[in-house]
Amino acid sequence: MFSRMQRFLWMVAAAAIGVAAHAQQPGTAAATVVAVPPLSTPSDKPTSAGGTLSLAWQASKLIAQDLRTTSEIVPLPPQQKDYYSYPEVTAPTFSRWRAAGAKMLVTGFVQARSDDRVTFGCYVYDVDKGREVGRKGFVVAPGEWSRAAHKCSGLAYTAVTGAPGAFDTRIAYVAESGAAGARVKRIAIIDSDGTNHSYLTAGETMVLTPRLSPKAARLAYVSFAGGKPQVRLMDVASGAQRPLVPNDAMSFAPRFSSDGARIVFSMMLGGNSDIYVTGVDGGAPQRLTTAPGIDTDPSFSPDGSRIVFESDRSGSPQLYVMNADGSSQRRMTFGGGWYGSPQWSPDGEWIAFTRRSAAGRSIGIIKPDGSSEKSLTSSPGDEGPSWAASSRELIFQRSEATGGTALYRLSLDGSEPRPVVLPQGGSDPDWSGVMD
Repeated sequence: MFSRMQRFLWMVAAAAIGVAAHAQQPGTAAATVVAVPPLSTPSDKPTSAGGTLSLAWQASKLIAQDLRTTSEIVPLPPQQKDYYSYPEVTAPTFSRWRAAGAKMLVTGFVQARSDDRVTFGCYVYDVDKGREVGRKGFVVAPGEWSRAAHKCSGLAYTAVTGAPGAFDTRIAYVAESGAAGARVKRIAIIDSDGTNHSYLTAGETMVLTPRLSPKAARLAYVSFAGGKPQVRLMDVASGAQRPLVPNDAMSFAPRFSSDGARIVFSMMLGGNSDIYVTGVDGGAPQRLTTAPGIDTDPSFSPDGSRIVFESDRSGSPQLYVMNADGSSQRRMTFGGGWYGSPQWSPDGEWIAFTRRSAAGRSIGIIKPDGSSEKSLTSSPGDEGPSWAASSRELIFQRSEATGGTALYRLSLDGSEPRPVVLPQGGSDPDWSGVMD
């Protein structure tokens, strides 16, 4: 039998590693063919990042690459022979793309401005109906052309699925390097396409559970700098940081609300670990749970009205749901084994979790009312799921046979998890929402 302190240590560790209304379920929908011809330009003008024609071509390839990572879309890759004139951006020849088998079409342009910035225009068309279904414009520095391309990919993804794309998002995680007995752990952040990797902490002390604000501007994480776990809040751009709450209590398992205004977390005062909530700009934390036992790993519902969390008040770690003010607490998992690291999907339809049983650890999802529980992975070392903005994909941590850890992406379509390419081992992933 596990002692209460052993359960507490396991739950703190679990916390550390820690689909739209019409979301696609495994095997239910065929992928939509989307044509992605090269973006156009009114005239090829030089910029600090290259000519506008070159930027248009690079952006076209990146849009197709983005869409290729999804299970719902099959892009027809850009071919330079398919280049179209600037007027065709808003008046495409639909018969051409029907003949190619496309159901949707992404077109656009890149235009130089007098202030050394560039304008990206993006248009999405329903080829069968011959009509526009989406358009957006972006003004960016030439060196930020990839963000405009990612947003164009998101516009196309939303037109096809009705869900936000996860292309202009970031992933925070714990980067792990060094020998097994002397691991160096640093908070790292990376764009969802694998670019712009950087480290946010230097590795002098143990760090856990990096959690990004919805737009990836702030990061909450657990630091052991003072010898015990305490939540710190960091500005991602400047690196400036401070303790979340000004006391010496152990705090851990932070997570932002969907509007970025609040952080819900666990704090241990005396012998009890309970759920608290506080504003990101300060203020006294409000205690939400008082039951005997270890309450941890909370996550807000998208509308901020409810919180799912993990508690061992029934004798083993299980998932519970309560109102955001702490009222109406009820148990929602009864499937046997231990349940932990819950996170509410951005569309509110599912809660992802880690389940620990005799077979090991696996990733699952469950409806907020406790119904329709599904197991998504079968590897014995999977844990700590985090949702993509689309609610159709998860990222999680997997223990490797070599003894290290790696991150994997998992679509809800039933396909096999795909490894995330990182410069070193990784754990504790967290996926941001779409950035501004």
